[in-house]
Parts: sequence; C-alpha cells; structure tokens
Amino acid sequence: MSDTPQLDLSEQQQIRRDKLTELVNSGKNPFLHTKFDIDSCTFDIIENPDNYLEKKVSIAGRITAKRGMGKAGFADLTSGPTRIQLYVKKDNVGEEVYDEYKKFDIGDIVGVTGEVFVTHAGETSVKVESIVLLAKSLHPLPEKFHGLSDTDTRYRQRYVDLIANPEVKDAFVKRSLIIREMRRYLDDSGFLEVETPTLHAVAGGAAARPFITHHNSLGVDLNLRISLELYLKRLIVGGFDKVYEIGRVFRNEGLDTRHNPEFTLMELYQAYTNLDGMMELCENLIREVATKVLGTTKLTYAETELDFGAPFAKMSMTEAVKQHSGVDFDEIKELSDARNIAKEHHIEYEDRHKVGDILNLFFETYVEDKLVQPTFITGHPIEISPLAKKDPNKEGYVERFELFVFGRELANAFSELNDPIDQRARFASQMELKAAGDDEANDIDEDFITALEYGMPPTGGIGIGIDRLIMFFTDAQSIRDVLLFPTMKPLG
Repeated sequence: MSDTPQLDLSEQQQIRRDKLTELVNSGKNPFLHTKFDIDSCTFDIIENPDNYLEKKVSIAGRITAKRGMGKAGFADLTSGPTRIQLYVKKDNVGEEVYDEYKKFDIGDIVGVTGEVFVTHAGETSVKVESIVLLAKSLHPLPEKFHGLSDTDTRYRQRYVDLIANPEVKDAFVKRSLIIREMRRYLDDSGFLEVETPTLHAVAGGAAARPFITHHNSLGVDLNLRISLELYLKRLIVGGFDKVYEIGRVFRNEGLDTRHNPEFTLMELYQAYTNLDGMMELCENLIREVATKVLGTTKLTYAETELDFGAPFAKMSMTEAVKQHSGVDFDEIKELSDARNIAKEHHIEYEDRHKVGDILNLFFETYVEDKLVQPTFITGHPIEISPLAKKDPNKEGYVERFELFVFGRELANAFSELNDPIDQRARFASQMELKAAGDDEANDIDEDFITALEYGMPPTGGIGIGIDRLIMFFTDAQSIRDVLLFPTMKPLG
C-alpha cells in the first residue's frame, strides 16, 4: 500500500523531508555509513523456505508496503524481483526501534535481522529482531505499488520502473545472458574480442547520418561511429584472422519502436571465408544462443511463433520481388524501364536512384513485411552495397545477405570487398550521391583504402543488431523495452 495517498506529491515529499530533518536533529544518520552484513538471499529464502525455517538471517532491501500500526505490524521487503514479508513486533525489537520503524516510509531501504517462519496463512516471513534504516527515500513510489504503467515515465525514470515493476528486470537479465552466450560462442570458435575507436575522422561502414562533435585540442571535427566495420577490417589486414566487437554505435536518425539513436551492434570478420561461411555462422550462432538462453529454438513474438531451429529460408532479392510484386528485375536493364515500372506501382523514387535502388524500393514495399520466419535475402544490387564484393556470376550485384525475421532486418553480411581499386571507385560513387543530397552516403576513407592496398585476404563479415535480437527473445514490441535508458526528448 502507498503511504499518505490523500496528499499530493509535494505534500508527501515535504513530510519525508521533515522526517529526514528530525532524524538528523536527533543524531541519527538517514544514509548509514556503516556496512550492513547480508548473509542470506531473499530469493533463496522464498524458493527454499524449509532450508531456513527457525534460522536467523540478515537481509536488506526496500520497504514496499506496511500494514498494521499497533504493537505489531507487517511490512513487505523487496530485494530485486523478490518480496518477503516482515513481522515487526514491539516486544521483539524494543520500544525505541519500533517507534522508529513506525516512521519508516514506503521506499525506505532497510537492513533486517530475524528468524524465518511461516505464517498461519502459509506465507514465508521473517520475525524481525532488529531493523535499521540504511537509506531514506525522499520521493514517494508511484501510487499503488506495481502500478507504474505510463510508458514515458517508465523510460525516463527506469530506476522507478524497476522498483515498481520488478518483472521488467527479467528482460535486462536476459539481455545480459544473450550477450554473454554470443561471446561464449564466438570465443569458443576462435574469435578474438577487440575494441576499436568510437570517435572516427571519417564516418563509414554503413549508410547512416553521423553525430558530429569537435575535438578542441586537435581543432578538428570527429564523428561518433555509425559502424564497427572499417576498423575491424584493418585488423584483418594486420593479421588477426578472426575478430569481433560488441559495442555501441550512433546514428543521427529518428526514434520509433525499432530505432534508437544509439544501439548495440555485434560485428565479426573472418579471413579466408566468404558469404556462405557467414551464413552458416549466423544461423548456428542465433540457434545456439536461443537454445542456451531460452531452452528452445521456438519462441512467440507478437503472438506469432518463430522457429529458429528449422533451416533458415533463402532467396535472392530479385526472386522475392518477383514473387510478391510480379516484377522481374532480372529483365529490367534500363533506368527508364525501372522508373516506368516504379510509377506503375506507385513507388516513389529520387532522381539519383538507379535500377538497383529502385529494386530495393520494391523490396521494401512488397517483400519485407512478408518475411516472418528467418529468411536470408541474397543478391543485393551494387548501388546499395559499397563495401561488398561483386558477384562474379551476375553483373550489377554483390555477394551479400540480410537476415529478416518478422519483417525486420536482423543481420547483414558480405563477402568483403578487398580490391582497393574497386573500393576507391565505390567510395567515389558514394561521394557523388552525397553531393546529390544523400546525407547517408559514405565518405572516402583514405586510410582504409591504404590498408586494403597492403592486402586483405578473402574475408567474410557480418553484423547483428543486438537490440533487435533481444526484442525477439523477450517478446518486446519496442526497442525501448530492451534499452535500460533509451534516448528521450528532453522535458520542457
């Protein structure tokens, strides 16, 4: 139950500050300096009460409810996701301590020592022998505990969300487990985890608008990284045959249920392999993580069963577009024809768009939302793939795949372009696009081209969006539900 529900927030806060002042004036520290020794886990007590019956325990946590104010009362102590009942009686703790306890507020953090017992109602509880205030709560918890439902407040004040809705913690525990299992799988496969710069002189490796900052000492502008790719491939040049990084990247784009300006990406690169090797690794990695963390490869997302255990489907982009729109881009060679077909299908394009760009617009319009079960889409046009190796069997296309699940891109992989002459030409084309108004086009990274000129072995690379994977594994409908502190528009 919430305390003083008849008062507004400011009045409740004032009452708590008055109690704080009273404590200080009486010589008591409302934010205890001394260590409180905890010898038992609240979760274990609740899960295995027979192991603790009639045993003395020391536990700590937050008071989340109080009942009864005579010579005895009950309180709920919450530690993490676990709640345990406290039985506080004046005869057991003494009159002075009991008078102090009566002034405790919902939200105060306390340390408790007492004996475990089970009430007549069958509830595991602690008969309190001593209780001490460890930290005073000056801000009331949300009205009706477990009742914080306003999403804006939940995201802005995640600390309150975790207090009021302890089940929210489960998704973030699972997030940690997913990342841990990804690391374990890659480490066991011989990959080396590395760290690369967050500040880049040239923003590259993805089609995205960067955040720009200024380094005062050097007097230069720098970009927050939009990708991990180009530095990791420099390491392949340097002789690291298997590397990966899990880290934050930053893209200056809008916010919605699938996008946050900063998010977590895993990228790996392996020498002496290609797209087929990446496809096998991607499928095995995701399947292994699902098995280890969820105990199954079948899961429900948005009331739809997703099967990560069955072999992932595979089709080319042109095949998928033909299947769902009836348009065969293998037969379209001229830009004028592509534009006419786009107009017939009410697909809006820009003057800078070429045939491959228009193919991709058809894919986004007609295909993406149809790809529910895990599906590899291969054979991307070269116009949208400046860092992938050309397909030797199909002019104008590259060796690339994207993994789609539930209509969303989850992974992106290439046979990496290692021809420095071709790479320079691709970057030059990107610069032309930027000059034509494409803010997401790549800049020329001269140092990266220099690295390629020293020679990069045939290499496969893949990037997986960690947040989207976690969304699927936790049935989260918004990326904000899997980010502890998502980006929010400032108040006021």
